[in-house]
Amino acid sequence: MDFATLLLFCAALTGCVALGWSILYPLLFGFLLFCLYGRWKRVSWRALLRAAWGGIRTIQSLIVVFLLIGMLTALWRAAGTVPVIVCYAARLIRPAVFLLMAFLLNCGVSLLMGTSFGTAATMGVICATMGAAMGVSPVWTGGAVLAGAFFGDRCAPVSTSALLVCELTGTDLFSNIRAMLRASLVPTLLACAVYLAAGIALPAAGDGVDIRAIFAQEFDLYWLALLPAAAILVLSVFRVNVKAAMSVSIGAAFILCLTLQHDSLAGTLRLMLLGYRAAAPDVAAMLDGGGIVSMVNVTAIVALSSSYAGLFEATGLLDNLQRGVSKLARRATPHGAIACTALLTSIVGCNQTFAIILTHQLCRGVEPEPESMALALEDTAVVIAPLVPWSIAAAVPLSTIGAPSSGILTACFLYLLPLWHVLTHRKTHSAARL
Repeated sequence: MDFATLLLFCAALTGCVALGWSILYPLLFGFLLFCLYGRWKRVSWRALLRAAWGGIRTIQSLIVVFLLIGMLTALWRAAGTVPVIVCYAARLIRPAVFLLMAFLLNCGVSLLMGTSFGTAATMGVICATMGAAMGVSPVWTGGAVLAGAFFGDRCAPVSTSALLVCELTGTDLFSNIRAMLRASLVPTLLACAVYLAAGIALPAAGDGVDIRAIFAQEFDLYWLALLPAAAILVLSVFRVNVKAAMSVSIGAAFILCLTLQHDSLAGTLRLMLLGYRAAAPDVAAMLDGGGIVSMVNVTAIVALSSSYAGLFEATGLLDNLQRGVSKLARRATPHGAIACTALLTSIVGCNQTFAIILTHQLCRGVEPEPESMALALEDTAVVIAPLVPWSIAAAVPLSTIGAPSSGILTACFLYLLPLWHVLTHRKTHSAARL
């Protein structure tokens, strides 16, 4: 019965992704399915609902952060912060090093914005446009953008995945970020070498696109617009609470909307709720989005996925799988087992959030150290999810920039990081056994 229940849930997930439906539908179906499984196991409705709520409570503090992120991403667009960052960054793109710069620039923008989707929609679209003008293969451009977009999605102070991992493992965000940056140094350098070599072997030609002229239709592009991003960076260096740091950045962006961009008070308040909408079509294609409303779907996905943790605990649905993961950890290594589990949960879960939560649920027994588990989740589940073609983590960024799904094959950093994690921890495990 356990296997049949999980198989039915996986089939619902796969079917909805194939039909292009929202991932919320199979998650709601899963909630009902797992509750019915619990009733079959003679668990009362009261106990099931209490268990589900217990799972949601583990991430309840994230809801406020999600609301702040929604306001932040809208205001950064409207204040000109994102356009100015992108304009300055686009100046660095040259045909000879296009792929390398596409990767690094998307890394930088994602580290500031903390969102892979937002990065792909801004810096990613610009890189794809420039790459097309220069005759660069969209497969390579797509891979460089996808890899760079998830660099910051993994370790940015305002990244929802980084915050989710902290909540699940009970660890400190800034300690995790330092550990993630250290762990990613070698994979990042190797990815840079691959993109540099590919750029030399597949030289680009032609001119880029005048990005400044496009954004000038909607914004006054002054360096002052960088202040909200600078506030996040400086406050993060001093380990200021992420909610406080985001609040300061929101306040700075709000003032810039009213003064630098001459927006109305009512219009600025409205975009904080509903998101930024540009009047010029070419600007809208790159910048529209953000707002509290944009985080409703994310919040619902995280809440539903978190409720599963409580249901699985109450019903014992994953007990056999957890025993299987423990056996694999004894035969291989704990972190090798975590990587394999992350791959499986990414394949069947079709989204990053579910992969993170389910991997943590299955692997808690093989890595009891919270800090080590946090790093393992960031180095596996977070970056493996976008390597699954039917996962929304891969499909949305690639479709946003008009790249084929084969772009996954050239997203070097996303392969190198989990491999490096497993190899380094394998050496540590072997040394400990000796």
